[in-house]
Amino acid sequence: MREASRLRKELEEWEALEARMADTGELVSLGDESLQDELASEVEALETLADSLEFRTMLSGKYDAEDSILAIHAGAGGIDAMDWADMLLRMYLRWAEANGMKAEVLDQSEGEEAGLKSATLSISGDWAYGYLRSERGVHRLVRLSPFDSASRRHTSFALVEVWPDVHDAPEVQIDPNDLVIDTFKAGGAGGQHVQKNETAIRITHVPTGIVVSCQNERSQTQNREAAMRVLQARLLELERAKQEEEKAALKGKHVQAEFGNQIRSYVLHPYQMVKDHRTERETANVDAVLDGRLSEFMEAYLRGQG
Repeated sequence: MREASRLRKELEEWEALEARMADTGELVSLGDESLQDELASEVEALETLADSLEFRTMLSGKYDAEDSILAIHAGAGGIDAMDWADMLLRMYLRWAEANGMKAEVLDQSEGEEAGLKSATLSISGDWAYGYLRSERGVHRLVRLSPFDSASRRHTSFALVEVWPDVHDAPEVQIDPNDLVIDTFKAGGAGGQHVQKNETAIRITHVPTGIVVSCQNERSQTQNREAAMRVLQARLLELERAKQEEEKAALKGKHVQAEFGNQIRSYVLHPYQMVKDHRTERETANVDAVLDGRLSEFMEAYLRGQG
């Protein structure tokens, strides 16, 4: 039903575009010069819409239309890297909001002094995984460190992982006997944010050694359901990696979050620039990118892949 609803919506968008183009063509054939400005504006709007729909045809992967689970891990760079992971979390939350998607933080591990060691979030919306799979890899930040008393320039790294959040994946069968489930008290900033009950969940999948956790929901049941979604997504990735090893699978080979492996650099000093090293797409408007304006980078990468 979800797939049928998505296809129906996509078909309606194409039919609406076709109808608007026909109406515009009829107005053009009238030769009324008083409509020239209005028609020029409509043609520009139609070109933008057609380009967007044409781009959607490139999202033809089996799971591109699905929701997504995204994980961020601080890499080399100490406190700055943890702060960078926190900045990336905000960036993806803002991107989701700007694109009409629902984002929910499932789990996060805070740094001792600042930022995050890691965070896992779910992003739900049309083509969420199709777009976000372009973000998989190492992200590099260069700036004057706010944690350095001498205000020296620091380089820090964070690794972004992305999986499809498939609600019904027949490829993945999880045997309850393969799971070790632990409960613990959810951490936080202290005070009212610390749970007194053991609502947080940690699940270990013994055959693969995969460990997932969730602590941001209110109840143990909700945290368990969210953790199982993350586990299913990661197991699905392993299954697809076995089937598509020659295509580098979904995740590709594991890379360390350190110098030389970055897919994109965000430079705040000595100049301002965001550059994607896979496509050479760049912009000097770093603030806009960190505020969630990522689609141009995503589309450039996905068009190149197509």
